[in-house]
Amino acid sequence: MLSQVRPSPAQRERLRAVSRKIITKIEQMAQEQGIVLQAMLVGSAARGTWLSQDYDLDIFLGVPESSDLGEAVRLARLVAPEQEERYAEHPYIHARVDGFEVDLVPCYLVDDASRLRSAVDRTPFHTRYIASRITGLEDEVLLLKQFLKGVGVYGSELKTGGFSGYLAELLVIHYRSFAGVLRAASLWRPSTLLELEGGRRGGRLHDEPLVVVDPVDPNRNVAAALTLDRMLLFSAAARSFLARPDLEFFFPPEHEPLGDEEVQSRMDARGTMPIILQFQAPDVVEDILYPQLRKAEEAVRALMARNGFSVLRSDVTAYRDRAVMLFEMEVWELSRACSRSGPPVWEAEHAARFLAAHPHPLSGPYVRGGRVVVEEPRKHIYARDLLAAELEGLSLGKHLSRAIRRGHKIYAGREILQIRDREFRTFLARYLDARAPIS
Repeated sequence: MLSQVRPSPAQRERLRAVSRKIITKIEQMAQEQGIVLQAMLVGSAARGTWLSQDYDLDIFLGVPESSDLGEAVRLARLVAPEQEERYAEHPYIHARVDGFEVDLVPCYLVDDASRLRSAVDRTPFHTRYIASRITGLEDEVLLLKQFLKGVGVYGSELKTGGFSGYLAELLVIHYRSFAGVLRAASLWRPSTLLELEGGRRGGRLHDEPLVVVDPVDPNRNVAAALTLDRMLLFSAAARSFLARPDLEFFFPPEHEPLGDEEVQSRMDARGTMPIILQFQAPDVVEDILYPQLRKAEEAVRALMARNGFSVLRSDVTAYRDRAVMLFEMEVWELSRACSRSGPPVWEAEHAARFLAAHPHPLSGPYVRGGRVVVEEPRKHIYARDLLAAELEGLSLGKHLSRAIRRGHKIYAGREILQIRDREFRTFLARYLDARAPIS
């Protein structure tokens, strides 16, 4: 098992060589231009806790607090021709160098983690803390990371809402082994609190499902990005694995894209109506895109519920330049007639206004439960038509609203077979095969 996730000596040497090459190049350029700068490898690559299939490097470009981060960004752009500027709290450069994905991130060199100028200034402190305590536990971290990956809860980005690599390392340091983490996690409940450095808890209260006090910044929760569902999924998976260990927890079967016949037979068996909203994804980072996709997802579900339609389940995804929202409808067609309940009969003024607002009922007015009631034609009897008519008026987030106004497509039922993208068909397979390791 470890042989599948532990980097080989050759892989480790290649990573060291590439990172040294990049760091040397940056520091030489800085020296030639009279810029005070310290380049440093951080993250799992620096701590020996990277999975063999993950070829990512995080190199931070530290400058004095009095300096301009823009100088560091300018140097980072010169590292490799294959690069692009991205933005988190401030700009950084994402590049490809000798087969590695490299993030070149400017930061301030601060002396105390309690006096940060930007969030990334904390990362070098994390690297030093873990490096001083992780020796001998690296393989345990690799097992935990692969387990988290296998059950679908690895990654603190907002798309996933799971466990960061740093959080995984802290858990292993705290519980001393992969098995120790699983035993503890199997008993987790919402509002679990872990303090690695006893008595150092900061004054700020946290209300997240899991609180792991950052040992280098006691006012920060390392698990702040972890959602309740991801936390409890990991807890349930830990319990299941301890009861019946299986390699599939680490390496679940890959989902293959579904063909037309399989899509149709699976949907026929469910007896539901899939509605797909597809549009060009705005050019923003995932941590901006996915929260807006989730907000839009909830807005559409609320629209459906307000109008009498029922959504069984929904999900969102983005790939290449496309964004997709899937709504699986339990109720997608309604009767033409619908009932509108008004004010109590004895409220004459309100009742009159209600009747004036509904001048041409199919039936009524009549009294039911002490209220004035009319039956009138429903504006939209199909969920698809409702979505088409009301979509652009929903609160969808700044970037998504613009993207949808520029153009979108709605597919319902068999029409989803028109979407031929391999990524979409794989997303559909994952959606239909939703099954967590819970027992």
